[in-house]
Amino acid sequence: MTQIVKFRHNVLMHESSAELLRSVDPGDLGARVKAARLACGLTQAELAGEGLSTAYVSRIESGARRPTLKVLVEFARRLDKPVDQLLRGVSSTEYDEIRLGLEYAELALENGEAEEAEQQARDALTRAELALLEQFVSRGHYLLGRAYESLGRLDDAVRELEQAVASDSTVLAIRAGIALTRCHRDLGDLTLAIEVGERIRESLPALGLDHTDEAVELAVTVAGGYFLRGDLSHAARLCADMVKGSEEWASPAARSAAYWNASVALSERGQINDAVSLATRALALRGEGNDARNLARLRLSLGRLELRLGSAELPDALAHLSRAQDELRETSAGVVDLAQSGTALAEAHLRSGDAELALQLAADVEAMDAEDVLPERAEAAIIRGQALWALHRTDEATAAYRVAIDLLTACGEDRYTAQLWFDLADLLEQADMPDLAATAIRMAASASGLRSGRRIDASQTASADTTVGV
Repeated sequence: MTQIVKFRHNVLMHESSAELLRSVDPGDLGARVKAARLACGLTQAELAGEGLSTAYVSRIESGARRPTLKVLVEFARRLDKPVDQLLRGVSSTEYDEIRLGLEYAELALENGEAEEAEQQARDALTRAELALLEQFVSRGHYLLGRAYESLGRLDDAVRELEQAVASDSTVLAIRAGIALTRCHRDLGDLTLAIEVGERIRESLPALGLDHTDEAVELAVTVAGGYFLRGDLSHAARLCADMVKGSEEWASPAARSAAYWNASVALSERGQINDAVSLATRALALRGEGNDARNLARLRLSLGRLELRLGSAELPDALAHLSRAQDELRETSAGVVDLAQSGTALAEAHLRSGDAELALQLAADVEAMDAEDVLPERAEAAIIRGQALWALHRTDEATAAYRVAIDLLTACGEDRYTAQLWFDLADLLEQADMPDLAATAIRMAASASGLRSGRRIDASQTASADTTVGV
C-alpha cells in the first residue's frame, strides 16, 4: 500500500514538473541551472557527464534550448537541488510562501489594512525578484502600488503600477492600468491619466483581453478623466459604448461600472432623474458581487446625485452616504474616496438641518493632512462656513471662507475646482464680501478654461494721431 501511494505521488510530481517545464521561460531556467552549477563548483563538462555534450549544456544555460524533463531531473541530481527549485527558482515551500504572502497582501487591502498590505507585498516582491518569479513580481508591484494608493502615497504608487503594466500581459496589466490611470487623475494630471488609459485600451484586442470585465472598468475610468477635463461628449460616448457592449458578455459587476459612469454622464448634462435611475440599477448589479470598495463608491455617487434632487430625496441620500462612509473605512479606499464621502455626508446633514454635525464632519475632512485632497478640503471649508453661518457664528463663517480661498488657490484647474469657486462666490456675496466674491467668479471662469481674448494692450496699438496709410 505504501508503495502504491508513493508511486501515485511520484506520478503527480512528474506531471506537475512537466507542466512547469513547458511554461517556464528557457532563459530563466538556464540562468538557474548555471547559478546552481557555479555554486557547486562544477564545469559545464562535469554537469554534462557522459550522456550529454558540453555544447548542449551551454545552449540550455544560455536559454537557447529547453531541456527534457529527464535531463532536468539528472541535472537536479548532480546539482543536489530539487527539480521544482530549478523550474521555479525556489523550493516548493518557498514558492507557496511567496504566493501566500501576496494573497495576504490582497486580503489586507480589501480589509482596509493598507500598512499591513504594504509590508506583505514588499516582502513577497523582494523574494519573488530574487527567485526570478516574473508572474509573482508583476503581482507584487501591482499590490504594492495599490497599498501606496490607499496610503495616499500616489507618486510611489505610480512607480510600482508602471512596472506592473510593463511586465505583464494578462488581466493583471489592465488592473494595474486602471489603478495607474486613477492615480494620475488624483494627482491632477488628467491628460496623462487619459493617455495612459487609452494606450492600454488600444493594446487589449491584440492580447485577446478586450472582452473582459477589466476592459470595461478601464474604459469607464478613462471616461472619468474626460469628465474632469470637461470633454463631456467624448466621455458620454465612451460610457454609452460600454453600456451597449457590456450587455452582451460582461459580468454584473462590469455592467454596473458601465451604468454607473453613464449615470455620471447624464448628471453632468443635467438629467438627474435619469442619472439616479441608472445609478440605482448599477447599485443593484454591484450588490451581486463582492467588490466592497467599488460598491461603497457607487453608494457615494448615488447619494451625491440624490442630494441634487432636493429635499424629497434627502433621507435616501443620507442613508446611502452614511453607509458608503462606513464601508469605505473598512476597505482599501484611498484618502480621496474618504475625503469625498466626508464632504458629501457633511453637506447632507447641513441640508437636513443638523449644522452641528455638519460642522464636525467638515472639520474632519479639513484636518486630513494630504496634498491629494486639497479640493475636498476646500469644499469642506466651504461647508464648515455654511454651517457656522447657519449657527449665526458669522465671523467664524467668514474666516472659514477665507480658508477655502487659500486652499482653492493652491488647487489645479478643473471642473470640480471651478464649481467650488462659483459656489463660494455666492456665499461671499451673502457674507457682504463683494470684492472677494468677484475674485471667486474670475477664478471659477479661469478654472473652467475660459480666457479673455478681447483685452487690448494700448502700447501695441497705433495712437490716435498716428497716420496709417496715405
